This record gives sequence, structure tokens and C-alpha cells, in this order.
Amino acid sequence: MENNRAQWGSKLGFILAAAGSAVGLGNIWKFPGKAFEGGGGAFLLMYLLIVPLIGMPCMMSELAIGRAAQSNVVDSFGRLGHKGYAWTGWVGWAVAFIITCYYSHVGGWVLRYTVSYAMESGKVYADPLGYFYNMLGYDAAAGSTFIPWPVLIFATLFMAVCCFIIIKGVEGGIERFNKIGMPALFVILVVLLIRAATLPGAAPGLKYMLSIDASKVTPQTFLIALSQAFYSLSLGMAIMITYGSYLPKTENIARNTFMVCTMDTLVAVIAGFMVIPAVFATLGPEGVGKGGGFAFVSLAGVFQQMPGGAFFGFLFYLLLLFAALTSTISLIEGIVAFLIERKGWKRTPTTIAVGLIMFLIGCLYTCSQAALPIKGIWFDFKNGITYPAFCDAMEFLTDRIMIPVCALGCCLFAGWSWTPENVCKEIEQGGIRFGLVKLYSFLIKFVAPAAIIVILAVSLFTGTTLS
Repeated sequence: MENNRAQWGSKLGFILAAAGSAVGLGNIWKFPGKAFEGGGGAFLLMYLLIVPLIGMPCMMSELAIGRAAQSNVVDSFGRLGHKGYAWTGWVGWAVAFIITCYYSHVGGWVLRYTVSYAMESGKVYADPLGYFYNMLGYDAAAGSTFIPWPVLIFATLFMAVCCFIIIKGVEGGIERFNKIGMPALFVILVVLLIRAATLPGAAPGLKYMLSIDASKVTPQTFLIALSQAFYSLSLGMAIMITYGSYLPKTENIARNTFMVCTMDTLVAVIAGFMVIPAVFATLGPEGVGKGGGFAFVSLAGVFQQMPGGAFFGFLFYLLLLFAALTSTISLIEGIVAFLIERKGWKRTPTTIAVGLIMFLIGCLYTCSQAALPIKGIWFDFKNGITYPAFCDAMEFLTDRIMIPVCALGCCLFAGWSWTPENVCKEIEQGGIRFGLVKLYSFLIKFVAPAAIIVILAVSLFTGTTLS
């Protein structure tokens, strides 16, 4: 074991960094729409039950694996006596690499819109869909395409900021940034929540989020809540094992896991109570949506009709920017930490090299949105072999297969190979008492793996993405 391994400088630093990793764009631009479609309060109740029953045991396991092994995501399993699980680490490492390729570019889109609302909100309002298409390299009026150089430059800036923070190290870079970024994210979130809740006509949206619309509760609703909780916590992505390896033995893994999951859930719930009332007050219930199209296109109508909309639009995209930065930084760290330990490379050149490679691959992601007819390949049991746009194929690969497979591997490792007893021994290091040993054992051995298998099966057999 390494005695000079980097460590978090403080408990708060770790919690904010881990929460920053978990809090991503999906919390803000997907959760509200899913909650609306799932019956408002009914969806919230399901979500709040799923997080502690599935999300927390999985995160606790990954953090314990990392701290016990004191190694990167690939080598951790071997250091704990089970080299046969190295495949789990390799999948997680590959997930982090592929996601960073495209997530860093989406971060560039967010940065572009942050600047847009600060400098030219009128142009966004004039034609929200056309503005979005033009950013991605498609002129709807002329029907022509072009390389979207401006947004590629913004993606370059976004990646450069992430790499700069990674180069500064665990305590001096990642921890220091999250100590600023996460409080800023929460402040902006609360300001936007207050603005949304006080809009004329917002009350029906608030009421909807607090009531239970049983007519919208179906088995599909449960699956969506399950997947949102699972994907939201950055599980199966090489992140929590890497971050866990920087934890001192004196830290309470169980309590820290609870705090990280609570913060992540709180951001999602506040986002729901921010977005849904705002849309109800401006566009009406029919205007509620989810995903990138909703965030970049539909919400322009909300900000246009909102008093001071340009300012609050700027704050909204600044919020998204912080969420994208904290998540991307954690992904890159998992990749860099492995290469530093395995190859003996230096942090600075390693970070620059992998950042450049991932950025260049990500250019294909952005350009395949509209500018260039770049295709990928995909297979599922419903549609057979298909050739979706390269950008979609990248997301299908990570979300439908790789993330669930890696998370499943971690659950099987913790629940059946390394055993829950060893996980709990690691959790109880330093005289810390963990009173939920039997419950944790049952959840990590049976409940969590079953839930992940359901997510994986639905994705492969129905041809849909639950993330």
C-alpha cells in the first residue's frame, strides 16, 4: 500500500468534491421533467426511497473499496485479493473516458449559453431553436451545415479549466475548487428557486410537485425513478473508488455517504421546485420537458416572459456550468490517477495529454449533432443493428451498457467476493460503529444487483435509455 498517497485536506473538502461529482446536468435538466411525468409528489416519494435503498449502499461500497485498496479503479480489486474483478475497473475507467469526451463538449455548450444570456439574450429569444441549431453547425433558414468553430472554442476553454484544476492536485485543485463551486451552486439554486416560486402563476406548479397524481404512476415511473437515482450518484464511473482512495482511515464512510447522497438529492429536488413552477407560470404545463433540448431551447421562452429573465437565464446557465465542471473534473481525475499509478507518468503532462485526446474525440460528438453526418453503430434486441448519429451511439454505449455493468461488478464484488463483512470492517476503521451491517449486507447482495440488472435488461431489450 502507498503511504504517501494524496489525501483530502478536510472532511468538508471530500464531501463537497464527491457531491460535486454526483451533482451533474441530469439533476437540473432531467429530474424536473421526469418528476412532472411521474406524477409530481409520487415520483419524489419513490425517488426518496430508492436513493437510500440502492444508491447509498452502492456508493458506500465503492468508497470502501477505494479506501481499503488505496489504489486506482483498475488495481483496487487486485489489491484486495480479487484480480479477476479487474474487468470492473477497466469498464469504469473506459466509462469515465468516453463520458468525458462528450460531457466536456456539453460543458462548452453551457459556457456558450452563459455568455449568450450575458451579452445577447435577445438573439436567443428571437429564435431559440434556430440559435441552438446554429451553435451546433446547422443553418435552418438556408438548410446548410458548417463546422461550429465558436462552440468548439468554448469546449476548449471548458476542458482547459478542468485540466488546470486537475493539474493542481487533489487538495490544491479539486478540493479547493469544489469548496468554491459547490456553495456557489447552492446559492444560485436557491436564488432561482425563490424567483420561480414568486412568479405569478407559479402556485399550480408548486402544488403539483407537492401532490400525488396517481394516474401517472406506472411501473415505467418506478423504472425512471430508479434509473435517475442510480445515474445521478456517479456510480459505475471510476469516480467514487478513486475519491475513496484519498480518504483518511479516520473518516466515517457511512456518514459521508449519507451527506453526499443527501446533497445530490437536495439539488435535484430543489431543481424540480425551481423549474416546474417557472414553466407553469410562463409556458403552462404543456411546456414542461427534459434534457438538453428543453434546457437550451424551451427554457428560453420561460426567461423571455420572466421579469429580469436575461439575468436569471444567465444565473441558470452559470448553475449548469458549475454542475458540469464539478462532474467533469471528477471523471478526469479517475482517468489521470490510473495513468499516474500504472505508468509512473507525471500529473501535468498526463492531464494535458488525456485532456487533448478526449477533447478531439468530443469534437466528433459535437459535429455529429448537426454539422456532419458521422454515424456510429449500435445493437439492441428490439431494433437489431442500427447506425445512429455518433453522438447518440456514444451515450447509448455508456448509459445502456457500461455504467450498469461496472456498477453491477462493484455490487457483486462487495456483496459476494470481498464480502459485506470486509466492507463493514473498512467502514468501521478508527473505532467508528456502523449499526446497519445486516441491512447493508442484504441490500448490496440482493436489492442493488437486482435493480441494476433490471436497468440493464430494459435498456437492451426495449431499446430505450433510462438515464
